[in-house]
Amino acid sequence: MAEKVLKGIAASDGIAIAKAYMLVDPDLSFEKTTVSDTDAEVARLHDAFDASKAELKVIKDKAVENLGEEEAEVFEAHITILSDPEMLGQIEGKIKDDKVNAEEALKEATDTFISMFEAMTDNAYMQERAGDIRDVTKRVLSHLLGVTLPSPALIDSEVIVVAHDLTPSDTAQLDRKYVKGFITDIGGRTSHSAIMSRTLEIPAVVGSESATADIKAGDTVVLDGINGDALVEPTDAEVTDYEQKAKDFVAQKAEWAKLKNEATVSKDGKHFELASNIGTPDDMDGVLDAGSEAIGLFRSEFLYMNSSELPDEETQFQAYKKVVEGMNGKPVIVRTMDIGGDKELPYLPLPDEMNPFLGYRAIRISLDRDDIFRTQLRALLRASHYGQLRIMFPMIATLDEFRKAKAIFEEEKAKLVAAGTPVADDIKLGIMIEIPAAAILADQFAKEVDFFSIGTNDLIQYSFAADRGNEQVSYLYQPYNPSLLRLIKHVIDAAHANGRFTGMCGEVAGDQIAVPLLMGLGLDEFSMSSTSVLKTRSLMKKLDTKEMAKLADKALNECVTNEEVKELVEKNVFDK
Repeated sequence: MAEKVLKGIAASDGIAIAKAYMLVDPDLSFEKTTVSDTDAEVARLHDAFDASKAELKVIKDKAVENLGEEEAEVFEAHITILSDPEMLGQIEGKIKDDKVNAEEALKEATDTFISMFEAMTDNAYMQERAGDIRDVTKRVLSHLLGVTLPSPALIDSEVIVVAHDLTPSDTAQLDRKYVKGFITDIGGRTSHSAIMSRTLEIPAVVGSESATADIKAGDTVVLDGINGDALVEPTDAEVTDYEQKAKDFVAQKAEWAKLKNEATVSKDGKHFELASNIGTPDDMDGVLDAGSEAIGLFRSEFLYMNSSELPDEETQFQAYKKVVEGMNGKPVIVRTMDIGGDKELPYLPLPDEMNPFLGYRAIRISLDRDDIFRTQLRALLRASHYGQLRIMFPMIATLDEFRKAKAIFEEEKAKLVAAGTPVADDIKLGIMIEIPAAAILADQFAKEVDFFSIGTNDLIQYSFAADRGNEQVSYLYQPYNPSLLRLIKHVIDAAHANGRFTGMCGEVAGDQIAVPLLMGLGLDEFSMSSTSVLKTRSLMKKLDTKEMAKLADKALNECVTNEEVKELVEKNVFDK
């Protein structure tokens, strides 16, 4: 038997076997001490600076290769800080004058610089340098203390990443060539780390509770992203067993791949649009490999999160154009910037809030900072000339918000047309349905918007008043609860009554239990991680929509709990 078997949530299909890489911040605490040999202490400081610069150069080169020149500039800035003779001189001076250890001198000197930059409230650029100095200080301190600071960009052998959680910026640095999968202590199927794992097409297990405590660096780990298990230091027999399971899964994927060029049609001949969710243009290979019929969600905020500053109009235009052209006339829905909640930008300070998920985020920022919004809309309008582009506004709560967003869109469109810039004249404008207030008023929204896309991750969070990242209330993530299904039905019916279509781009769209119900409710478009597309197409081809409509009706009117609905689908669809 393996030393340990950890149970978590299966977040991304697949099986991986590799050594553990601990993406966990080390203990950087130290004691202030008095030193007698100050020259030796200064030499130790210089060694730490040199080692940090060498490390940053490797990270920068990796970042250029994986993310591009612009994203790598932040590491060049860090190297520049470490090359500044003034900062180094101040630290040396404290060692010599105060006879303190290099760690203490480093902290005292850099704290002064950080406070100075943070005080420059009238200069956002200089304020941002405070964060850079913090990062640099952390790296130098790690070398002084002789501990390793984890860096995903430096991974150069096959590993399974073990972390408490993974931020979007962490996942942006993961190289699929080496990172074979990951396991986290916290999170659910809708956490950003889980969503990104499906985009990266690597197995993942989240919400294990104890991965960082139970796994050590270098341990062999078997990661089962299909069932949500992780085996630590497995036996040879277990490794052989899982190697066979991995081969079986690859064979299953090969069967699904035969459906790549087929339309998504139910058993009784009804067509559904099966689409992909993407984060960047680099995800297009997965979209095309899956034979997706559209892009139902382009999370444009990743263009902002993968940049060291607000991306300008040209940068955004090129990204949108690449995706729109790559789809060869098939629809592409771009969601405008959805920053806030747990998605932060270091260069765009947001207010400290008691409840950031209920606060200043998404369309609320866009309408408040319309300079940022207008830049994005101009880039999207220009890209619309190259294919079938649709624009979707996130976190819409009221009709007034949609009207304001649409008015800004129309103003920017008029300016571009007046300047002779080619712009499509049939751009559809839609909204995310993720706030219950908008779902309930869907019949009125449907008179003014071109389409709905249901974002189930947040709709569930707001409907059940349960933070989707809080493990204590994770039992309230109930995607099959009849109350949620009734909301979804109301939205779909309202759209159809007004000649509009409804898609779904939340994780429920690719959930194999939910798919039969959503077909029965009449959902028009299902958008999901590309890795789920062929699996879902295979399932939908086996289902009759008239039977699924009866099943959905039973779920809505005869079931009262999430579990009852799940059992109903399993019994009527999967146990036959």
